Amino acid sequence: MSNEKYVYNPSTLKYEIYKTPKSKIILRSVAGLCTILLGALVLFFIASHYIPSPKEQSLEREINQLNYHYNLLDRDLDAVAEDLEYLHNKDSDIHRVIFGIDPLDEGIWNGGIGGSNRYQELDNFRESGDIIENSLTKIDQLKRKIELQKKSVDTLYSLAIEREERLLSIPSIKPVKENELKRSMYSLSGYGMRIHPVHKVKKFHKGIDFTAPRGTAIQATGNGVVQRVEKRKNGYGNNVIVYHGYGYSTLYAHMDAVLVKKGDEVTKGQKIGTIGSTGTSTAPHLHYEVRINGKAINPIDFCMDGLTPKEYQELVNKATVENQSFD
Repeated sequence: MSNEKYVYNPSTLKYEIYKTPKSKIILRSVAGLCTILLGALVLFFIASHYIPSPKEQSLEREINQLNYHYNLLDRDLDAVAEDLEYLHNKDSDIHRVIFGIDPLDEGIWNGGIGGSNRYQELDNFRESGDIIENSLTKIDQLKRKIELQKKSVDTLYSLAIEREERLLSIPSIKPVKENELKRSMYSLSGYGMRIHPVHKVKKFHKGIDFTAPRGTAIQATGNGVVQRVEKRKNGYGNNVIVYHGYGYSTLYAHMDAVLVKKGDEVTKGQKIGTIGSTGTSTAPHLHYEVRINGKAINPIDFCMDGLTPKEYQELVNKATVENQSFD
C-alpha cells in the first residue's frame, strides 16, 4: 500500500499527490534537532552531576583518605597537647615543692599567638580553609608551649645542678668513719660549755671531739677548697680549714699527718689527714668544727650519715651532756 497522501485540488477538480512545503520540512528538522540537543543536555547534566567519572571517583577516594588521616592527625595533636599540659603541671610541682620557687605564670603559658589574622590567605579556600587554619593554630600553640617548656626544663636543670653541687658541698657526714672510732659515738664530747682537760675550768667548746687511734683517716665532710693549713705546737696543733662555699667551712684539728695543702680541691669522703694529738690535746682525737660565715655552730646537725632518726636523736642528746673535752 502506498504511503503517498492525496488532496483534492479545486482548481483542477482532481485529487493530486500532497507535497510537504520546504518550510515545514525545515521546521520539523529544526524541532527534531532541538529535541535531540535538549535530550543530550539533560543526559549530560545527569551524567555530570550524578554519575562520577573514573577520575572523579579516584579523587573522591583520595579525599576520603585525606579526611581519615586528617582526623587522626587532629586527634594526635590533641593528645600531644594533653601530654604537654601534664608535663607543665609536673614542672610546676617541681618548681614549687622541690625548689620552692614560683612556676611559670599561667597567663604566659596560656597566652595566644600574635597577629590578628595569621592565615588570611586561607580565606580563599571556602571548603577547607577553616580546617587547615584550625590545625595550623594548634601547631603554633604547641610550638610556643614546647619552647616555653624547654626554657623551663633548662632552668630546672640548672637548679638541679646547683642543688647537687650544694648538697655535695655542705658538710653532711662525720669526719671519721663510725667503724673506725675508738669509742662509741655516744660518749663523745660535744658543742657547748665543757670542762677544759688542762685548765679544769668550764670553757665554751666550739666543736665535737671524735676519739680514734692515732693514724686513723680523717675525711673531708663535703666538697670544697683547702683554705688554711697550720702546724702549731699549741692550740689546734696541726689543723686544716676547708671552705665549702655557700658560707660553710669546716675545721679539722690536732691532726697527726696533713695530706693536703692550701688551695687543694677536695671531695666529700676524701682522706685529708690522720688523727693525732698535736697542740693542746690530752689524747689522740679529732676536734671538728662547722662554721657559717666564720661563726662556729653545732656540728651535730651535720653528722647525720649512717644514723636512723632515733639514733640521731640519741646522739644529739649525748652531745649536749656537759663533760670534759679532749682539748
